[in-house]
Amino acid sequence: MHERLLPASPNWYCSRCSDVNSSGLLGVGAKNIIYLIDVSALCCRVVGELVGQKDLVSGFSFCQHAGQSHVCVSSSTDGSIRFWDSDTKALVREHAAHQSPVSAVHWSPVDKNLVVSGDEKGIVICHWYNTGDTTSFFPEPRTIFCLTCSPHTWNCVAVGYKDGMIVLIDVSKKGEVMHRLRGHDDEIHSLTWSPVDREDFLYSKPEDFEASTGASAEGERGCYLASGSRDQTVRIWSTAKGKSVMTLKLPFLKKRGSAVDPGFKERLWLNVHWPKGRTTQLVSSCFGGEMVLWDLTRSGKQRWTLLGASSEGQNHSRIVFNTSSVQLQDGRELLISTSMDREIKCWDLASLDCCWTLPTLGGFVYTLTFSPVGAGCLALGVGDNMIRVWNTLTTQNQYDTRSFWQGIKSKVTALAWHPNREGSLSFGTDDGKVGIYDVFSNKPPQISSSYHRKTVYTLAWGPPVPPMSFGAAGGKSPYSLYSCAGEGIILQHDPSKLSGEASDIDKLIRDTNNIQHKLSPHTDLNWKPDGRVVAIGNEDGCIDVYQAPSLKLLCSIQQHHKIINTLRWHHDHSSTPELHCLLASGSSNAIVYVHDLRPIIENPPDSPVVLTEPYRRLCGHTAKITSMAWSPHHDARLVTVSYDGTAQVWDVLQEVAVSNYRGHVGYLLCVDWSPVDPDVVWTGGKDFTVQEWRVSKQEFTKPPKGKKMVDLKEKMKANPKQKRKNRKVSGAGGAAATEMNGDPAAGGEKVVTGQGLSEEEEEDLGGLTNSPVPLPATLDTQRKSSAAPAPVKSKDKPDTNLLKKKKPRSMLPLSMSMDHRPKEELLQDCVTLAAVKHNTPPAGCVPGQGDHIHLGLFADRQALHRMFEAEVQAHMEAGHYDSVAYLQLWSGDLEGALQLATEKGELNDHLLSIAPMAGFQVWSRTVEAYAKQLCLQEQYLKAASHLLSVNKLYEAIDLLRSHKLYREALALVKARLPADDPILKELYTSWATVLEKDGHYSAAAKCYLATGASFDAAKVITRKNDIASLMTAASLARISGEADLAQSLALRCAKELAGAQDWVGAQEVLSSQDSLLVHRLHLCVAELLVVILAVSKVVPQTCVSNHSWASPGERHVPLLDHVRDVWEEQFAVSQKSEGRHSAVTLLQELMTVESPTPTANIPLSQVLLYSSLHLTRSLLSWLSGDNGQLMTELCQVVVWLCDARHFIVSAELCRLLFPDGDVGGCSWKNPKTLDNTEEATAAVSTLQAFISYHRMYERWWSSSAESREMEKSCSRSATVSCLADEMKEEAVNGGLSDSGEDRCSPTTGSDKLDFDVSLLLSEPHAACQAMQRSVREIQERLSAIVLQHSRVQGGQLDSLDEPAVAEDISGGTRESTEAEQRSDQHETFLSLSNKMSEYQKHLADLPDTIKIYPHPDVVECCLVVLHFSKSSSMCDSLQQKAKDLLRKYAAGASVLKASQRFLT
Repeated sequence: MHERLLPASPNWYCSRCSDVNSSGLLGVGAKNIIYLIDVSALCCRVVGELVGQKDLVSGFSFCQHAGQSHVCVSSSTDGSIRFWDSDTKALVREHAAHQSPVSAVHWSPVDKNLVVSGDEKGIVICHWYNTGDTTSFFPEPRTIFCLTCSPHTWNCVAVGYKDGMIVLIDVSKKGEVMHRLRGHDDEIHSLTWSPVDREDFLYSKPEDFEASTGASAEGERGCYLASGSRDQTVRIWSTAKGKSVMTLKLPFLKKRGSAVDPGFKERLWLNVHWPKGRTTQLVSSCFGGEMVLWDLTRSGKQRWTLLGASSEGQNHSRIVFNTSSVQLQDGRELLISTSMDREIKCWDLASLDCCWTLPTLGGFVYTLTFSPVGAGCLALGVGDNMIRVWNTLTTQNQYDTRSFWQGIKSKVTALAWHPNREGSLSFGTDDGKVGIYDVFSNKPPQISSSYHRKTVYTLAWGPPVPPMSFGAAGGKSPYSLYSCAGEGIILQHDPSKLSGEASDIDKLIRDTNNIQHKLSPHTDLNWKPDGRVVAIGNEDGCIDVYQAPSLKLLCSIQQHHKIINTLRWHHDHSSTPELHCLLASGSSNAIVYVHDLRPIIENPPDSPVVLTEPYRRLCGHTAKITSMAWSPHHDARLVTVSYDGTAQVWDVLQEVAVSNYRGHVGYLLCVDWSPVDPDVVWTGGKDFTVQEWRVSKQEFTKPPKGKKMVDLKEKMKANPKQKRKNRKVSGAGGAAATEMNGDPAAGGEKVVTGQGLSEEEEEDLGGLTNSPVPLPATLDTQRKSSAAPAPVKSKDKPDTNLLKKKKPRSMLPLSMSMDHRPKEELLQDCVTLAAVKHNTPPAGCVPGQGDHIHLGLFADRQALHRMFEAEVQAHMEAGHYDSVAYLQLWSGDLEGALQLATEKGELNDHLLSIAPMAGFQVWSRTVEAYAKQLCLQEQYLKAASHLLSVNKLYEAIDLLRSHKLYREALALVKARLPADDPILKELYTSWATVLEKDGHYSAAAKCYLATGASFDAAKVITRKNDIASLMTAASLARISGEADLAQSLALRCAKELAGAQDWVGAQEVLSSQDSLLVHRLHLCVAELLVVILAVSKVVPQTCVSNHSWASPGERHVPLLDHVRDVWEEQFAVSQKSEGRHSAVTLLQELMTVESPTPTANIPLSQVLLYSSLHLTRSLLSWLSGDNGQLMTELCQVVVWLCDARHFIVSAELCRLLFPDGDVGGCSWKNPKTLDNTEEATAAVSTLQAFISYHRMYERWWSSSAESREMEKSCSRSATVSCLADEMKEEAVNGGLSDSGEDRCSPTTGSDKLDFDVSLLLSEPHAACQAMQRSVREIQERLSAIVLQHSRVQGGQLDSLDEPAVAEDISGGTRESTEAEQRSDQHETFLSLSNKMSEYQKHLADLPDTIKIYPHPDVVECCLVVLHFSKSSSMCDSLQQKAKDLLRKYAAGASVLKASQRFLT
């Protein structure tokens, strides 16, 4: 599905997490996915993924046997072992024999069915692939770090442990230990066997070998084993003797120009690999990521050679975890290495040079963008704190990538290239930092001194606005850098002086537009490419468009009702200027809206305009939209990405889904279109990958239905205890463990593949990283325990143990324990005490101390204090600090008791009550300490009350506010502080923000009202976006004096009610605003129109409520007369009205309301609402005496309905408007003389033509059942199809149907037609329609050529799996004949484009009246008229004219077929 792909970074701290098979297929474990990479000496390519692991991959190994090299095995931290088929990418088998995280796995090189795995608890399990059997051993109670199977004997396995022990076991003898190899002092990171099965090749003479190792007992032949340990040594072991024969100390290779890091040697992972074709050479990793080739036959510095020494920059920059090798057919041996620097490198062991490098990604891909200057230069912002710049057009190295990390230190969440300065890249991070990198230099980035408080989401370059005064003059940049972050503000940075303070553009917006209320937090911004306007998205779903440089508000788009995530302007280099002002927007709902702002931008209004209807809506995604991009190669072609995990390409003008990409795992975050290839799109997301894919090669056209990962989230919720349990086990185990792509865990323990994820990313990946499947043994135990019955007692007596009252702890436990000695000792105590009291104590007897501690209670005060000191010491050791405090209190040290209780967190109400005895300062300190202690115990109200006792009022308020107890804090402020104290307003505002975020909009509105922010109160109520909320918000704004907002909300509410056909409610809402009279008139017309059409049964009867005056009226009275009467009676609007009721004033107001372009996708209720808008304008034009405008608007009504494919409604409306069939008779009570202007005449002609058109079809519909069925479709194709079928039957049956009657003949009751045929046979309109049809056909053929070309390039021209897309792209018709298609096959793209230009030129030369005031389809009318001529009287000249028009303008197979009967 994809072309190129940057995979996720390989997992860290795993002994074998990558492997390569004999055919050069590399498998790499990254997170819970295994990426398959095809490697060669020249390049590599990601060819697929093995998906299905529920937890992190901890080991991976291929079967190296011929015929089975496509099978592989993986292990996971959830204890599972999975077998895969790398050819089909399918799971073959799964074993769950381990109860702990698996730390190592290896497929035996000798036995093709044997796989050995080991876990953190020390369990070794043999898995037999052919039978599915398993055998487990427990050779050592230690944590396993690595293991490897012998390449010479199937039963020998070497196991490396965390404490430095290496054990050789025999799996054929139940895991019997063959040798214990001792010598390493720390973790065993890697083990590798010698490729030859003898032990004499390291010595030039046999006697040297014998002297070193001793003679082999009984001729035993062994094999060398190499090990790499954290103790910085590589050891070569003799398995025949079980001892070390060679020790290699790692060399310290200081990098040029770098300082010595004191912890450099501690951060070591020592991997070793013995190449198959090099008996005496061993490869190992080193401290800083260097790769070293050891010659085991040499000594000293000549023993090792550094790989990649021929040129700088070839080696890894951080420690290497895994290496594996493959021998090519030409004999060359390649070595593959993975490292902490997130790169996979391929080495040629002959030249020791790096062949290629594959970069990988260690975090979410938050943003990607192509440079507008450097062709094919793609910048990536990733969650691993790095920026990648990828030259995607290089042919030698397809993954030519540079990484930038200096000065970032946080996730890169936003990127933006400078519009015309090559290499200048701005970036934003999740800690609020904004900077600029020069990617062609090695300098650190420039960092802005102005930081955001939260994550930077958007960066944009645009023209400077005040107070920035620099410009192109004076050598300064004509661009400013704008950043938008999570706190909702947009900062303007001076790129030439980032050390200066950035300016908040909200101040300029407030000053320019005289805004007093609080601005909604901003979430995105996008400058139009020509820099004239900027669109800013807000948290409340509103989009504001401002004019530069003053940032005057031009319009506000109130279409979305959730947070705006992305905005994009259409590029300005398209061939059609009408598209330059298209603005696409995506929010947290799943619909993409496109608005056409050309009228507003070209003719800026005096006051801001509110837009509530989109130009196009794109529906299909099932989750929130995260990013989008316009194609720079097409007109109105858009790609969007979403949380539903797919990328979708749209044809915006047709509202058609073109292609859907589903190659990612998880949601997508960014997208961009290739600047050089019109068929290529790049996407990135939460799966840590960037993917390049072709639009034409995708199997699907629309996103999948339903949301992804729902089952996974439900599983996480259903099993939270198991998740926590497993997390604890894996964190404490210790083997190999626990980190992936991050820094080591505290205490020196490493975490198996933890990828260094942020909290946010760990939450998103929770189902992947922390929710393993419960193990069978655990489930079995749970079942047994739940099934076992509770023990039944023989008697019904209560358990006395439960009724025993627990004794309180003694304050003097030592002295009390002395009273529980034997009776003789207690009697002796009496004698000793008597002697003490009479000053004759026994020798060595000190009351209150030692063995006589208990006598301190009965002797003098000094003895008592000695006893107290001993008791205090015992309580301190036991942690009973409350008892210590009481003893100190009893001894008179009140301040010491309070100090100790404070330090140990043992303060209580009693101690606090006696604290005033120590003085006010001690009491005050104690109260504050007790308040902090109560906060830790989450007793915030009690803590605040105690602070009040020492007059810490503001501290108490701040405590309540910091813990979100706003209600209590407000009550306290209002009760104790004056009403004008600023903290009161601050509390209300903070509480409102929290309530608004939690969805409690009415409560938030009350807070805003309390502070006097009526505007904000009304706005927050509208967030609910239901009718009741809108009505309330409108009333609130009206009461508060916010007239403009009240009008906007009332109108919005009325539209919602009108859409539900609650006409009474809509009028009531508008009646509260005198300035909305014209909209009341509009809804009046709409209500009358709907009711009348419902009575005529043209539209369904769905009215919720309507007015008494909304009756149909007399059947034959023109509709305009009826509406005029209702207006005069109900609204006092007539021809004589003046002031605000004047028709001229009302018409001017109504002309500012926009009407969208008619399409078939608009619901009928909306169609009638828009039609009534034109009808209202026509009536107001009539009242104001503008007859030309009257006819123009009436013409718009009829044409609008026909274009929206509502033919029946259009016909009925013509009958209502003109009962006599005459345009001049639109009114009987107030007849008007029509204007003779050119436009008025054209409008009248169009209206009369449509009246005749509808009457023509009424005559036909009355003729037969087939024609009445055709009434439902009312399309040109239905008419032509009927006539073509009739001609076919005439050829077969002589023109008669089975019943002997003409099927489609008109009624013969009247020989004269009752409509003007000549109006329907307009040659200028026929010519215009023919050219428009030709343009559409050429566009379809051009689209087909482009699609065919892209498929030929992709090699999928003959693929039967590809969906047929000719109809999808053109959306259109197939009227061209097969003969035409064959004849046009030789036409080129250029010739068709030339034809298109010629037709467009001819269309431009036609009079505007022909294009603005269209007629019904002339060719269609010619066919029907000639059909009528068989049974109705019609002059020969009209018939001849119809035939001439058919000969000249008829096109398309069906039309030509239907016209043959009349032309031959």
